[in-house]
Amino acid sequence: MALWVVRAGKYGEREEQALEKNVAAIGWDELPDLSGIKTREELYELLEKTYPDVKRKTLLNWQSQIWPFIMEMQQGDIIALPLKNRSVIVFGEVTGHYQYRSDFGPGMKHTVPVRWFKEFPRSVFDKDILYSLGAFLTVFRVQRNNAEERIRALLSGKQVDFPNEVQKAETELEAPLDLEQYANDQIRDYIARKFKGHDFARLVGAVLEAQGYRVQISAPGADGGVDIIAGYGPRGFDSPRLVVQVKSGDTPVDVKVLRELQGVMKNFRADHGLLVAWGGYKNSVAKEATQLFFEIRLWDSNDLVKALLANYEKLPEALQAELPLKPIWILVTGEEE
Repeated sequence: MALWVVRAGKYGEREEQALEKNVAAIGWDELPDLSGIKTREELYELLEKTYPDVKRKTLLNWQSQIWPFIMEMQQGDIIALPLKNRSVIVFGEVTGHYQYRSDFGPGMKHTVPVRWFKEFPRSVFDKDILYSLGAFLTVFRVQRNNAEERIRALLSGKQVDFPNEVQKAETELEAPLDLEQYANDQIRDYIARKFKGHDFARLVGAVLEAQGYRVQISAPGADGGVDIIAGYGPRGFDSPRLVVQVKSGDTPVDVKVLRELQGVMKNFRADHGLLVAWGGYKNSVAKEATQLFFEIRLWDSNDLVKALLANYEKLPEALQAELPLKPIWILVTGEEE
């Protein structure tokens, strides 16, 4: 059985619907029902007819993604969906064959039925696995570094050890890497190794200070439900006043932690709460937090890295020395549909 990556839009715009509808979907809405396609040549001719102004190289690239989606994916195959809106990768099992759905709306016409059953924060994966999952394509099969065997072992709760090296399978599709995501994963890996426990709270506190807050960080040990207290103004008395709960583990937090933070906010008479969960949070947390939009914000590792990069130049020099980063410009060489 194969391991595939199927993304849900360049900006994650199809993620929620794909998970709710139990499908993988690939875009290319202008294409009609592809159930009658029998050969790669037929698919290419249809692409050429549908997109007459698109270059041949791009059409061949699209053909190489759409063909396996409609013809090669088999029941029992595993699909990985790296989310854009949360720092997690969701896994599902293919339960049927390609279906054309006109009732799901834009971006959701070309689908494969999937039973989504497990998600993991990106921080639990070795860097070579993240590299293998990081091609800048909508659809591709993953064969590097025994990724399929290792991920199936992870999904079943087993441990399989392999060298942490980036290797390419001979039959794997050449594709540009999502360099931004790759760089963020490297930063995330470094933070996970260098900033653990109380040092992680110190990092979060430094980011908040760079954003203009006066910060007080709890001492190591019992914190009474609060790791950081923050407020605006010369002495931190002004609003907005924050209480921050920091979770540095790899396990996604559950809704109990969110509710505890709500109670602590009242005790401290805080205006807002911030829950920073390095391992992310379960779906139940995200749904309940939607109703608390004006009270609480959630940060996972991806949100923290974004805030860190946006305020890096304002961090103390000592912290910059602990976490040495350099901004660069890169040329974007590929796009997904």
